[in-house]
Amino acid sequence: MEKRKDGFLIDKKENQKDFIFGIRSVMEALNAEKEVDKILVNKELKGELLSELLDLARTKRIPITKVPEGKLNRITRKNHQGVVAYVSAIAYASLDNVIDACYTKGVSPLVLMLDRITDVRNFGAIARTAEVAGVHAIVIPERGSAQINSDAVKTSAGALNYIPVCRVKNLYYTLKDLKKMGLQAIGVTEKTDRKMYEADFSSPAVLVVGSEEDGISPDLMGICDGYVQIPMLGNIESLNVSVATGIVIYEAVRQRMPEGS
Repeated sequence: MEKRKDGFLIDKKENQKDFIFGIRSVMEALNAEKEVDKILVNKELKGELLSELLDLARTKRIPITKVPEGKLNRITRKNHQGVVAYVSAIAYASLDNVIDACYTKGVSPLVLMLDRITDVRNFGAIARTAEVAGVHAIVIPERGSAQINSDAVKTSAGALNYIPVCRVKNLYYTLKDLKKMGLQAIGVTEKTDRKMYEADFSSPAVLVVGSEEDGISPDLMGICDGYVQIPMLGNIESLNVSVATGIVIYEAVRQRMPEGS
């Protein structure tokens, strides 16, 4: 175990650049404005210092999950003191700032909203395509999304260091807010007959993509302005979510390119 200059305890053998442990170390991270994805706490743990940590985490809107001690022991064999925090490999962006910047520059915003994409490799691959295609931001929920760790950054080929990622508390209300900002909400789903070529992606838009297991959640589906599907001509009826997302993104890019480009 190694102690960094900022006081965090790091075990290189356990790849702890993606998480820190110990009550005081986690509090130091929060006070230092580190990007913490979530905090796992031993459900049996009590104490004044822990209460202080939990209050601080709630103030900063960091998700807290109570778990059995065995789960923490599987994460690290070191003295975690009942607390482990996952640290993001990137700094999150403000969605409002991203949209405002687009409109200020006279650019039609293109935003990607990921609903419960939990596989790190899929997330990284989606981010890579989105960055190359010029998507202005990726929106993810505080809970139920892939952890943005070093593996995600590696899978994205470094794209996560460039494309703004906006973490929000509730996708439903965020999507409603985006619609109020003038973006049309387009759900990518097989539960429609409308082909992606029939949609107009040239205006401000947010593409909503759901999990591979059950697609877009019903609450988000209910407020989308429209839906599109990717034509399937072969025998297999579905695509990997990262591939499907890339196809639709590039249909949007095609429509947005000037004639003759």
